[in-house]
Amino acid sequence: MKTVKLFLTLGILVLLNPAAVPAQEKAPEKLGTVSFPTSCDRKVQAQFDRAVAMLHSFWFQQGEKAFREVLERDPSCAIANWGIAAILIGNTFGGGATAQDAQKAKEAIQRGHLIGAKTERERFYIEAISEYWDRFSDRPHSARMKSLADAFEIVAKRFPKDDEAQIFYALYLTATQSPNDKTFADTLKAAQILEPQFKKHPDHPGVAHYLIHAYDYPPIADKGLNAAKRYAEIAPSAPHALHMPSHIFTRVGAWQESVATNRRSAAVSLLGKEPNQGLHAMDYMVYAELQLARDKDAGSVLQEAQGATSIDPNNRGSAYALAAIPARILIERGLWKDAMQLEPRRSKFPFTEAMTYFARALGAARSGDLGAADKEVQELVRIVDALKTAKDNYWATEVEVQRLSAAAWIAQARGNSDEGLKLMRSAADMEDKSEKAAVTPGRLVPARDLLGEMLLEMNRPAEAVQAFEASEKHDPNRFRGLYGAGKAAALAGDQAKARSYYGKLVVLAQNADTERPEIKEAKAFLEQK
Repeated sequence: MKTVKLFLTLGILVLLNPAAVPAQEKAPEKLGTVSFPTSCDRKVQAQFDRAVAMLHSFWFQQGEKAFREVLERDPSCAIANWGIAAILIGNTFGGGATAQDAQKAKEAIQRGHLIGAKTERERFYIEAISEYWDRFSDRPHSARMKSLADAFEIVAKRFPKDDEAQIFYALYLTATQSPNDKTFADTLKAAQILEPQFKKHPDHPGVAHYLIHAYDYPPIADKGLNAAKRYAEIAPSAPHALHMPSHIFTRVGAWQESVATNRRSAAVSLLGKEPNQGLHAMDYMVYAELQLARDKDAGSVLQEAQGATSIDPNNRGSAYALAAIPARILIERGLWKDAMQLEPRRSKFPFTEAMTYFARALGAARSGDLGAADKEVQELVRIVDALKTAKDNYWATEVEVQRLSAAAWIAQARGNSDEGLKLMRSAADMEDKSEKAAVTPGRLVPARDLLGEMLLEMNRPAEAVQAFEASEKHDPNRFRGLYGAGKAAALAGDQAKARSYYGKLVVLAQNADTERPEIKEAKAFLEQK
């Protein structure tokens, strides 16, 4: 990939601690401890373990290169072809593999067969990974991942003392978790496999990484704090290892920690020429900065993200980030007229385009330009239909929630409050039935926050408190949620609850770089006797 210049207008000093850059360049590589016994020449064993460590930390380009170098040094190392086919899957939670990746993977699998695995275990690994790539063109990622999880369940049972087999099975099982399953059956089963492995291998990058994914859901996120705190120190050379802790930090509302770890991830991504990972980290960073009312910092990151080059058009994480970051900034701050001016960014992923249309629709509706709002909603209708045709039911539902929310505010603006409230409740109920995707730190705005804001406009503060509190339970410590709950409680006459929420808001924003009107309002309320 060509040299990447992620940081333009304000320079690298905006995002990074300048003193950390030379130290990062000189720091010895640290990827964690992996032991993957093979039948290959002993001279390549350490290099093979390094490649597997990269695979565990989703360092795809560097990892593929490492596996191919093993094969060059030992052409008889059949299991290296398993590594190549495994790393070409890319992010198991994203499904971004291309037809070109599939061709390369099938060539590697065929090469592994021709070389011939020297052990039964290695043969099982090669056969298992082939399950993902079988019928690549006519099966969605989710179906292929289910086949892979089933295949590695067999490997794990056949070789119960092979810790790597157990760890990879847990990863693939976690990746099959349905966002609509609120029992989290698959991901909790994976966690049961991984927790003993974490005690046995406290410096293993994959175990810490996959535990974070296993607990990346609001009701169980606190169970992942130990892994989140450990992973960045286990493998600080890998960009993804520095980013992943923020999945848990976001779930529990630990915004300072999320900013810090994503700043490190963006720095390593820059040095390692990994723009796609860098953009993903920036999206999480901006989300956290906005909760802290650090709007200038968020704006600086936006400028850096928009200057990114050599972006992979097949990477949904970077496509999502480029669309989400500007929309987040405007929606979080309630800059509705500015939101109307967002320029749609074309993408091969329709759901990323939908975020811009949603922000424009919401901005137009809340600014009173209902004709413009109607046009943006029609764009959302078009995208929902396209996603349904593509059988992408998850994202079709996510965009439908956006459509309903925008339509609700249009109805409210037209004076049809009953219809607006009905639509907004439908949107919130629909959103409650599933979880956010791993590609995002969170939806642009929780539907229940929008419901609470609508109820406030309708002068129904007691009901608004309930909506904000439901949102706070799922997405804790969010700026707009705390402010909304405080304002609603004050209007409902619950002074104690209002002081509690406003107090939390002031603490949250104690290092704000922008004096938002919400902060002034909260401070003024707290100063009352």
